[in-house]
Amino acid sequence: MPSPRPQTIDPVALQAVSEAAGRSSDIVGDADLTVTGVTLSTFSVRPGDLYAALPGANAHGASYAAAAVREGARALLTDARGLELAREADVDVPAVVVADPRSVLGRVAAAVYGTGTPDGPGVRSFGITGTNGKTTTAYLLAAALEALGRSTGLIGTVETRIGQERVPSARTTPESPDLHALLAVMRERGVGDCVMEVSSHALALHRVDEVVYDVALFTNLSQDHLDFHDGMEDYFTAKAGLFTPERSRAGVVCVDDAWGRRLAAQAGVPVRTVSSDPAVPADLVITSVDGPAFVLEGDGVSLALRSPLPGGFNRTNTAVAAAALLVAGHDPAEVARAVGAEPRVPGRMEVVAAPEGADAALLPRVVVDFAHTPDAVAAALAALREGTTGRLVAVLGAGGSRDPGKRPGMGRAAADHADLVVVTDDNPRSEDPAAIREAVASGARQGGAELDVVADRRAAVEHAVRAAGPGGVVALLGKGHESGQEVEGVVTPFDDRVVALEALTALATEVAR
Repeated sequence: MPSPRPQTIDPVALQAVSEAAGRSSDIVGDADLTVTGVTLSTFSVRPGDLYAALPGANAHGASYAAAAVREGARALLTDARGLELAREADVDVPAVVVADPRSVLGRVAAAVYGTGTPDGPGVRSFGITGTNGKTTTAYLLAAALEALGRSTGLIGTVETRIGQERVPSARTTPESPDLHALLAVMRERGVGDCVMEVSSHALALHRVDEVVYDVALFTNLSQDHLDFHDGMEDYFTAKAGLFTPERSRAGVVCVDDAWGRRLAAQAGVPVRTVSSDPAVPADLVITSVDGPAFVLEGDGVSLALRSPLPGGFNRTNTAVAAAALLVAGHDPAEVARAVGAEPRVPGRMEVVAAPEGADAALLPRVVVDFAHTPDAVAAALAALREGTTGRLVAVLGAGGSRDPGKRPGMGRAAADHADLVVVTDDNPRSEDPAAIREAVASGARQGGAELDVVADRRAAVEHAVRAAGPGGVVALLGKGHESGQEVEGVVTPFDDRVVALEALTALATEVAR
């Protein structure tokens, strides 16, 4: 589904587009021709658009310029090779030509949608980065803002929200034309705050160019996405780019890990640090922990807070969200009241309710979580271990065509915390599923848990539900909110929450006989 577009956009001449792209850009054709939108996908072209024909890994976007023009695109933003391809295809619309069109796309989109003014889009923005906890922290912060009476937008892995309107997200952070269009829509509809997840891909690929966040947040950093980044140093550098004057005005940094401490020391904007460890120097420290309740104190404030979600890592996520509100200027008493407003975070420590009419005491509890790194797997299972009287069963696989180096670590983390690890398929994509399972299982064999390998994920869920037994907990890890499973380019419907409920229903029927 295409992202929403603003209804009130003044036409922008190609001359202004060229000026936004920079002095090295050239206009081929009518400089006075105007455009009213920007897109880089032929599937989302609207009449009057500027089509950004970018060079890609497998094909050049200009190869699809004819299709874009048929849909109503009036002009192109491309490089010299893209212009050649367009002309070879008899596409004869005006073009703005620049050596690296992706690097200027954010500036161009901001110029067209009017979000690049000195005061920004007119929407206060919070940008959250880190390996784990981005989605949960975004929902916690959005819920708190709503509790404060603010009209709030949300852009992230699961969905995009504009006030009460919800649109499924295609990726964690949209491409810059969609992002600036969304900010313009929020401004148009009177949304006061936008909470965004900002991925390292987005920072490296210019998706958030020309957005200056009022508050940037950092949760943590651990191994992930090393199929894209050239090692952890490159991964960190991308994340750290959010904490520069070009991208933010102030920041909140969790310093529980060494990466966070390093980021706080080198940030180019004022930051307030948060830690869950009183032994770690920080501006705000979590103390007086009593289950989900805790106190966040320092910098002259002492806030009695309560995490609405289980686990120590969610206390930290809650504290980071609270710190962001303090940095944004909200009264501490109001922050204490608002933080803890219970959000429903799809696929993040989400409990699958027992079937209606079933005796929950005779069934295991099933929790679905998006954990897909070694640290996240360990944190999720450690949280679930608390209060579990029976067996803790972990079901996990690993995504294909994504950072293969983390797979053994995921298996080992599961085996270090669970009683039984069931290794299965996640989204194999174009890889051999058996090879992925073996990589995860190789790590699991190094831990102390029992290990079963069940290729079919549905069968794996059913097996885990039966193996956990009454009082047990089943953790379905890796896919979280996802509603499909990708194998060899084909996505078939599959939702861990739906499959788990079916398995619980079948088991409840049996035990009731």
